[in-house]
Amino acid sequence: MTRFLVSSGSYLEPKIGFSRAVRVGNHVSIAGTAPIPQDGGPTPNGCYEQMKLCLAIAEEALFQAGANMADVVRTRIMLTDIATWEDAARAHGEVFADIRPVTTVVQVTGFVDPAWVVEIEVDAIIP
Repeated sequence: MTRFLVSSGSYLEPKIGFSRAVRVGNHVSIAGTAPIPQDGGPTPNGCYEQMKLCLAIAEEALFQAGANMADVVRTRIMLTDIATWEDAARAHGEVFADIRPVTTVVQVTGFVDPAWVVEIEVDAIIP
């Protein structure tokens, strides 16, 4: 099967050795997606706003891999403060209310940038 890599253009990709997304056959996996504005602007404040940005970045990666949000079968939401889960869940629900992928929400100690309070991973299967 052909392996197709999607790059975000992040300086960290070659340094760490990862891709934003990888498609093999009809399966797409998206790496931990942080709330990094494409224009290099500041990280949004608040879990809800950051989650919305993470979802938009993941959606673009899916598109580049030939998939869309309706193809998503699994998400993983990582939070630095589990008390903010409802904000993350609200943003997630706005996108996935009808798609209903399996989802895991966990608390982590932190991310590469201390301003980030949420990251998301996404897996999709293209029908």
